[in-house]
Amino acid sequence: MIEAGGGEYASSNSDFQSVVRNNSFSEAAEECHIPQSAVSQQIKALEQELGFSLLERNHRKFVLTAAGEHFYKKSLILVADYEQMCSEAAQIARGDEAVLKIGYLRSHNSPEVHQALEEFAEKYPRIDLQLLYGNHEDLFDLLRTGGADLVLNDQRRAFSDEYVNLVLATNKMYVELTARNPVAELPSVTVQELKNIPCILVASKEQQAAEKEFYRTIIGIQSEILYAENLEEARMMVISGQGFLPEEGNGSVMTFGASIRRIPLYRGEERISRNHCLFWKKDNSGYYVEEFAYILKRKFE
Repeated sequence: MIEAGGGEYASSNSDFQSVVRNNSFSEAAEECHIPQSAVSQQIKALEQELGFSLLERNHRKFVLTAAGEHFYKKSLILVADYEQMCSEAAQIARGDEAVLKIGYLRSHNSPEVHQALEEFAEKYPRIDLQLLYGNHEDLFDLLRTGGADLVLNDQRRAFSDEYVNLVLATNKMYVELTARNPVAELPSVTVQELKNIPCILVASKEQQAAEKEFYRTIIGIQSEILYAENLEEARMMVISGQGFLPEEGNGSVMTFGASIRRIPLYRGEERISRNHCLFWKKDNSGYYVEEFAYILKRKFE
């Protein structure tokens, strides 16, 4: 159907989109630089080609049919995908150096990400991969301002419709305590039961305020907050009995030598967990962005 009259079909669809966008046949005619009668004829021809009505006409006014509304929305997506495909193909034909910029948590260490980077680099050797390191807020700013194409980050705020929010993994939270602390004998512990034991967070001076806000308001930590520059320092503080360290992992009780015990963390009766996600802007959803997302998601599965 499209092969025989592809040009006319595309032209009719373009006129239809213009009519709906402007909510007017006359304004669509001006936008398309053709007579209004020609716009009407194009849409009638499109409806005949499709075999159903797109518009319900009432003198000079019209409303979209249910089928017309669906067709309009899908046609916009198809046009956007077609334009993106043409742009990417032209870039490949010109031999342009394509760059995929990925934001990554400075404190994170994920074998799945390493594996995905290796597979992507092998599959697309002409794509330059750039890793941009930062804390949670740094990465959010990079994504918001276009400094990064994709960002790997914890979910720290409600999902936004402006972005694709791909959940890679949901990890249960636990706390690490010195084995000498009586609380370490419990099979699990709540944030309420930890209110008299200081909480140790791994954060630089620049991160401290944001980390404190997150653990107070989202996780529900009520106790005093202490800070460590890195994980090794934090675990030394745990061993010396200065407080507990919130971490992520499996839900079972685990022992690290004779010094540290790891137990599941609850808020009341609810097991606390955190989502690790891959974010990118919907208007930046190109082939290489989605291909890397697909590869990474497969690694986590």
